[in-house]
This record gives sequence, C-alpha cells and structure tokens, in this order.
Amino acid sequence: MILQRRNSILRQSHAIRSMVAETVLKPADFLAPLFIDEGENIATEIASMPGYYRRSIDLTVKEVKELWSTGIRSVLLFIKCKDEWKDNTGKEAWNKNGLMQRSIKAIKDAVPEMVVMTDVALDPYSSYGHDGIVKDNEIVNDETVEALVKMSISHATAGADFVAPSDMMDGRIGAIRNGLEENGFTRTGIMSYSAKYASCFYGPFRDALDSAPGFGDKKTYQMDYANRTEAIKETLMDIEEGADIVMIKPAMAYLDIIREIKNIVEVPVSAYQVSGEYAMIKAAAKMGWLNEEKAVLESLTSIKRAGADLIATYFAKDIIRLLE
Repeated sequence: MILQRRNSILRQSHAIRSMVAETVLKPADFLAPLFIDEGENIATEIASMPGYYRRSIDLTVKEVKELWSTGIRSVLLFIKCKDEWKDNTGKEAWNKNGLMQRSIKAIKDAVPEMVVMTDVALDPYSSYGHDGIVKDNEIVNDETVEALVKMSISHATAGADFVAPSDMMDGRIGAIRNGLEENGFTRTGIMSYSAKYASCFYGPFRDALDSAPGFGDKKTYQMDYANRTEAIKETLMDIEEGADIVMIKPAMAYLDIIREIKNIVEVPVSAYQVSGEYAMIKAAAKMGWLNEEKAVLESLTSIKRAGADLIATYFAKDIIRLLE
C-alpha cells in the first residue's frame, strides 16, 4: 500500500510526540488555591478533598515557599472565617486585621515575587452562607457590590496583586475598578469570575470553608449550566468594566465555554478545576478505576487545549512533579 501521507509517523515515539505537541503545560500556567485558617501550626485535611489541607498562616507561608521553588508563580487565597465573626453585612471581610489581610501580608513578606490573588465574595463571612447580603430571603445586588468594593480595597491595601471577585453580582467589576482607582491602587489587577456556573461540583470546597448556603441555592446569581451565549455576554461586560483576566468555573464540564471565550477576547483566560473535579479523580483512583497521574495530566492538558492560559487546580503541586 502506497500512501502520500502517514499521520502516524509523527506519533511513533515519545520524543517525536513531544516535539510536535500542540499543547504544553508549564509551571507558570497554574494557580494554586490555598485554604487558610486561624491558629498556629495547624494543618487540617479536608475530608472530601483527600490530600488537601486547610492551614494556619505559618504553615501557609511554608507551603507558598515550596510552591515558589517548584516554579508556580501565583496563589489564590481563601479563608475560613470563625462562626462568631459571621453576620449579614460581611464586615469581617474588610477588617484590616482580618485573616485574609494578615495572610496576604505574611505571604508577600516571605515571598515578595509570588503573585497573590484573593477571593472576593461574602459567603465565607456570611451568616447565611451566600455570596451577598440577604434581605427577605433574597440576595440584594447593589448593597453587596458596595461591600465587595470595601473588601477589594482592603485586600489591595494589604498587598494583594489581584483581587478575584467570585460572587457574580451585576456591575461589581466596574465598581471595584473605580474603587481601586479612586484609592490609588492603579497596579492592582482584577481576575473576574466572569462565567461562574451554579454547579454541583463545588461541594467539597464548601466543606473546606464551611460556606454552604443556609437556605436555597445560588442559582439566582450564578449562571445556569444550560447557557452558552450568556457566558459570552457576562465576560464581555466584565472586560468593558475593567477585568484584566477572566475566569470560567468549573472547567472540565465547560471546555466548550473556555474555547468560546478564548476565541473572542483579548485578555488572558483562566479556568478553575474545582473541588468536585479533584475529588472525583481522587475517588476513582482510590477505587483503582483509573490511574491518578494519567488522569491529572490528561484533564489539565484538556483545559489548556480548550484555551485556558491559566488554570487554578488543587493538583498544582502534583502536576509540577509529573511534568518533571
């Protein structure tokens, strides 16, 4: 049989496949999410996220140093607020001596070049577990946005490089950008969760921070997973309002959305491989149903192949080891 083209020639060895690979993962592609708790010398494994921990500030700093040594250049911070500090205003979120603010300062003091991104949403601080202020069992948008602006300015004051609003309130990116500008934080970036879907894959994350909604769900402000064009609309609006980076969350069930957005925007696109995606791989590997290392590599490659420039993943340290 005589063929003019044999496509398998470019697949016949690892060296050749590596040479012509279209998608290549590198350490700087990854954002490492970190869960932070009060106390000292504390590391609490999250039951629904085997191998992942909520740490006190001192151990978080140690972890950040290790991440930096592997080539990871950005961390995404989340804190667990004590129940007695939660209320319906979220005011602990902009406490200058709060856990998030102290964490930012400690990390920047220890590893000044590490890019510190901070979660901006009220759910960890809310007595209702919602991302916004509640009135008559409804989340009120505009008052929540005012609180998010205070929170963002507080994070910037503490030294955050990027604030990452994950709340999905209308108009919050423009309001945060204006607040940062008016207060002189002209170098603080915004990574907007522009297309954040109301997803069942967030369950383990809510266990980690004790931030599950106390009533109802989050479908009145997070996106309907049936929708595609809405994601484009939301993302373009966030860019117009001042977002520097846009995010799609979750990642693996939304690869089509990642590609759609990548094709139309001119800012970096990030995606979040969320806690449920992490937990599924861990659980299946524990049962012997798949090879964990191969699943991590394949899933993260698929997210980058879909168009993500940056990937937040709980496998950040694992993937660096695998790449090496």
